[in-house]
Amino acid sequence: LIAAFKINQWPGRNPFSKCTWQKFAWASQKNLMSQFADMLARVEQLVSWSDDLKTPISIWLPGLFNPSSYLTAVQQVTARATGVALDKMTTETHVTSSWDHTELTEPAVEGCYCHGFFMEGARWPQGEDAGEAFVVSGTNCIGSLAESRLKELLPPMPVLYVKAVAIQPDWEPSPVGYLRGNPEIYECPVYTTTFRGPTYVFLATLRTEVPMHKWVLAAVAIMMQSDD
Repeated sequence: LIAAFKINQWPGRNPFSKCTWQKFAWASQKNLMSQFADMLARVEQLVSWSDDLKTPISIWLPGLFNPSSYLTAVQQVTARATGVALDKMTTETHVTSSWDHTELTEPAVEGCYCHGFFMEGARWPQGEDAGEAFVVSGTNCIGSLAESRLKELLPPMPVLYVKAVAIQPDWEPSPVGYLRGNPEIYECPVYTTTFRGPTYVFLATLRTEVPMHKWVLAAVAIMMQSDD
């Protein structure tokens, strides 16, 4: 424990450590100080949520211990409302025009708003670079994948609109989710940390105006937290 504190490391991250803190913690690549601040932010969100027991308009999804369960709950609510079986539902992702989640005043239709994401290997454009806006189920969305800039390793992303949808017959099931086979959609993996691998959460669908193999070769992915 003392050895970890001396090097500003969350106790138990070293595989040779006898401390078990890391075993019971959420996945993180942050140092001790950053992860402690992250923990306080997580507690603050849960306390704020539990005060009035009202679902936030936009959820800080990376701040949940098990974010995939929240997305399953979103699918379940939509399944009940539409009469579609839960095992016939999945999610699709749209990037909204809101960079500040506090600007949102109404909850999403048939889905949820999520914030706090970062992108590795590419970026989401802002301003005039984003192009024309469009509307998805009452939500203003904008932009498509763009090449990353120098020295921008993990640029932040706007608020995401994760919408629960019925699975279509032409979608291909896979271990990571349903593949659309749409050349205008890049099926982007979402991970909890930059370690990737076992921290996979879900598959996001992002608009692209160039062949999606460009983003596959660049290993573009969404991260739920930075290493800082």
